[in-house]
Amino acid sequence: MSQVIQLDIEGMTCASCANRIEKALNKVEGAEASVNYATERATIMADSVDEQAFIQVVESAGYHAHPHTDGEVKPEGRSPLMTRLIVSAVVSLPLMVLSMIPALQFIGWQWVVSALALPIATWGAWPFHRAAAVNLRHGVVTMDTLISLGVLAAAGWSLYALFFGGAGRLGMTMSLTLFGSPDEAGHEIYMEVAAAVTTFMLMGRYLEHRAKRDAGAALRALLESGAVEATVLRDGVEKVVPIALVRVGDILVVRPGERIPTDGLIREGNGSVDTSMMTGESVPREVVPGDGVWGGTINLQGLLRMEATRVGADTELARMASLVESAQAGKSASQRLADRVSAVFVPIVIVISVLTLIGWLVSGATPDFAFQAAVATLIIACPCALGLATPTALLVGTGRGAQLGLLIRGPEVLETSRNLDTIVLDKTGTLTTGVMQVSSLALARGVEESALWDVALSLEYGSEHPIGRAIVTHARAQGADIQTVTDFTAVVGRGVEARLAGDSVMAGTLEWLTSRDVVCDEDLHEAVSTLRGNGETVIVVARKGSALGAIALADSVRETSAQAVADLKALGLEPVMASGDHDVVARAVAKAVGITRVYSSMTPEGKASLITELQSEGRNVAMVGDGINDAPGLASANLGIAMGSGSDAAMTAGDITIVRGDVLAIADGVRLAKRTLRTIQANLFWAFAYNVAAIPLAVAGVLNPLIAGLAMALSSVFVVTNSLRLRSFRPTTQHR
Repeated sequence: MSQVIQLDIEGMTCASCANRIEKALNKVEGAEASVNYATERATIMADSVDEQAFIQVVESAGYHAHPHTDGEVKPEGRSPLMTRLIVSAVVSLPLMVLSMIPALQFIGWQWVVSALALPIATWGAWPFHRAAAVNLRHGVVTMDTLISLGVLAAAGWSLYALFFGGAGRLGMTMSLTLFGSPDEAGHEIYMEVAAAVTTFMLMGRYLEHRAKRDAGAALRALLESGAVEATVLRDGVEKVVPIALVRVGDILVVRPGERIPTDGLIREGNGSVDTSMMTGESVPREVVPGDGVWGGTINLQGLLRMEATRVGADTELARMASLVESAQAGKSASQRLADRVSAVFVPIVIVISVLTLIGWLVSGATPDFAFQAAVATLIIACPCALGLATPTALLVGTGRGAQLGLLIRGPEVLETSRNLDTIVLDKTGTLTTGVMQVSSLALARGVEESALWDVALSLEYGSEHPIGRAIVTHARAQGADIQTVTDFTAVVGRGVEARLAGDSVMAGTLEWLTSRDVVCDEDLHEAVSTLRGNGETVIVVARKGSALGAIALADSVRETSAQAVADLKALGLEPVMASGDHDVVARAVAKAVGITRVYSSMTPEGKASLITELQSEGRNVAMVGDGINDAPGLASANLGIAMGSGSDAAMTAGDITIVRGDVLAIADGVRLAKRTLRTIQANLFWAFAYNVAAIPLAVAGVLNPLIAGLAMALSSVFVVTNSLRLRSFRPTTQHR
């Protein structure tokens, strides 16, 4: 029987590293492995469990691994790349200025520059040198190989020129000359080039690392939603234990306000449970003995005793976290373009550089000039612009988005944003406010409205139940008077009763009031049925055994939802609603906002399955949601859009977060994602076009390494400047 092994991987620098480890693990007989670069984790299905054997495979591939602990998610921390980047940037800037402006070059300046640049070319560029060495050991070349070679070639040539050429003599100066010359070979150094290449590439790598590091935030948010400890009843004594010690069959005690520790069944007590984190719906769920409950939800009312039926990784919350992780693994398989082409581009550049060296030597040029041309070829091909193409555009795009209340996370799914054709919208908290409000009122014959509100306010005043709070808020707005009640009793799942000025007063479901012999006229009965048919929650208020009227409550549709749906249709997207609410309510909201395709009573897994089903039809799907229950769907979608008013899990699972919670901004989020992607694509095109055009000049010996380094820097400046154009993005919603 196959079992699952999970290993945390250290030392990966790019998606190709993950692919290499995955291939090595899959070579083990009976093993099927998947390596997630985003979460730095390997998941292995194996016939026999031998963690150490798989760890050894990872170690032999040049990386580090250790067993993963259930519930463990790597915490955020400062990247060691940051220190290298800061030091390299601070040192490189004056080096470049000094090397390129002869007027600033004092006697012995080249030795000072070399002394300062060497640590950058070695310690600063160490991540690239190490990766190149690991790759070389396995017969693989990547962009890290080219970066390492370019840096070492520039530094090595400079040291040669200092000690064996003419560059070391006191009084030597360098000037910017476009064309190389055999006469000048060996008289110039290029330490600033080595330092600049290192700094630019560290910047790109750090920005990429930040996006990758955030991939585990959704998992952290989900796991942190669970209970930390539980009250267990053992031998008739209550004992508080860590949640990890809870076992199937344990009887747990859950008091009002506490989080339900794990999945289970209610054995004693009635209660009201806030299940919004799982269902997304604002109306609490009333539970009685025999009902199932989810771990992580909150007990609002009533003392409950429950039996644990699923614990640890088997709980619904853990399964949701697993769904999010699986979906993120699928996204991370989309490698950056630089990684996809490196297997071809890098070897070609290296071969061209070697052939350049050989060609010039055969033609009779001096070894110094031949080596200079070969070095220029490597330097001009160093992919600084390529390495900055994605992270700079993403940085500017996300910065502009943040100014507009649109937070973009990660570049991967932006690759498909241009092809989006379907958008799945959650109902509660997205198209609706997510807050219960009084929607309508039905009075019994001969009853004044003020009389009903006075009773309702007095009964519900001080209630923590969402329905009670909504009634109190509305009643006070109507100017109702608060009167003191006595003998107050709450019947969980049914309603409340008390005595007011000596009279019996009640508020609750029609069925409960009827069972207590409350008289309700035929018209009010019919009104209650109609309101319920519209998907509204109905509370009947009575005094002295007669119903005064019915209060209908509902989650109200946002005023801007209909316009938001129209904007999405204008972008060529087909809107689809997926809601955990029942069909009547879902269809009523869908009709109000202009959506025809509706899916109701959807579980978290159901929403994720719906996304997968639509994708299997060839659709590129975006999803908008706000609750923890939406997190798997958001992670599964080609583009996940989370409402900022929702849960942390939803926001971290989404690729775009609408901070201000304005549904009108959804269309702007899609537009910004598409424009950011177009900018990334333009940057990548320029980076490659630059290499194609410049490499022949370096091979011909008409481009010396200094100019090659400057051109390399200017190409990076071009990419950054093009990315800065994203700051001009204007939302279509700002004037509404």
